Amino acid sequence: MKKIFLLGSSGSIGQSTLDVVRQFPDKFKIEALTVNRNFSVLQSQIREFQPKIIAVGDKKVLNKIDSELLKNVEVYTGDEGIARAAKDADYDILVTALVGFAGLKPTIEGIKRGKRIALANKETLVVAGEIIKNLCNTYNSELIPVDSEHSAIFQCLTGENSNAIKKLILTASGGPFLNRSREDLVNVSVEDALNHPNWDMGNKITIDSATMMNKGLEVIEARWLFELGKDKIEVVIHPQSIIHSLVEFIDGSIKAQLSMPDMKLPIQYALSYPERLPADFVETSLSRIKNLTFFEPDFNKFTCLKLAFHAMDAGGLMPCILNASNEIAVEKFLNKEIPFLGIPEVIDSALNNFENESNPDLESIIECNTKVREFTRNYNMKDIYS
Repeated sequence: MKKIFLLGSSGSIGQSTLDVVRQFPDKFKIEALTVNRNFSVLQSQIREFQPKIIAVGDKKVLNKIDSELLKNVEVYTGDEGIARAAKDADYDILVTALVGFAGLKPTIEGIKRGKRIALANKETLVVAGEIIKNLCNTYNSELIPVDSEHSAIFQCLTGENSNAIKKLILTASGGPFLNRSREDLVNVSVEDALNHPNWDMGNKITIDSATMMNKGLEVIEARWLFELGKDKIEVVIHPQSIIHSLVEFIDGSIKAQLSMPDMKLPIQYALSYPERLPADFVETSLSRIKNLTFFEPDFNKFTCLKLAFHAMDAGGLMPCILNASNEIAVEKFLNKEIPFLGIPEVIDSALNNFENESNPDLESIIECNTKVREFTRNYNMKDIYS
């Protein structure tokens, strides 16, 4: 029986994780749950899974939860409380399903305890990849990817020698605007951008998919996760989202992992690795799929992807600047404060406004994150489409 600490239990990854736990009550148990402010979901989850610990980002949530449910539950509050819970709780696997920079501190606490990290929070490696990998080596902590693309590569590399890798190929659906020109994106609405053709995800990740920043962050994450040179990672558009990623080897052969899109599959693999468990939530019929297509991304249309490659090439604090400015820019777009094409402009401005620093420590990264967020919140749009 593996005890699980689930960071971000109310989001799409968190709820899919709970679906997997329901399937295997003899193998997995929820030890701790965290949410930000979704009290109704948390209350239901406490009743069903009876965790020993809960942590909430907004402590006002506790006033809305049935006090009887909290009698035998240890409660932590705020971002620092979530990190402290990851430090104190008794668990085997930390599932990091939080979105954004907030996932960094509790992930580090789990790593320092030598726990398996089922990593769905890509920002952790984006902003502090080298630090995280060094900590994993120091504390003998396993890092198992949950993103479908990174899980696919992880599975393809099992049993392979890293010296035999020619390149990693991350697939991207292209999002809702794959077949629209850049000019067509000038008046994109929030509702248009949230209409993803293949995946059911939270709002922030869905917007990142529409701008292809999601793929850019995954490229940076892959660079650290698999410890390969940045010149060995490519992106290819694959609209069907059946092949989740590929690995090309030096002998010319290519391995791919494919299945119908369902996040429960990579989540289950991260929890059970190296064992594979039976599942009935995914059925992949090649005869029904019929066609699989691939083509290069349009970097002129998807500027965010180009900016992510630039940040990866620059290294240092640039990925942190990229991530922090993107989080605030997406927030502004969702609040209808800036247009869709304003997202990459805001990010580009942040990248050009801050000086880079090679080999930053964790304190420098945290300070940079704070400053970039403040800059981006105060940024005024001007001459976007000149």
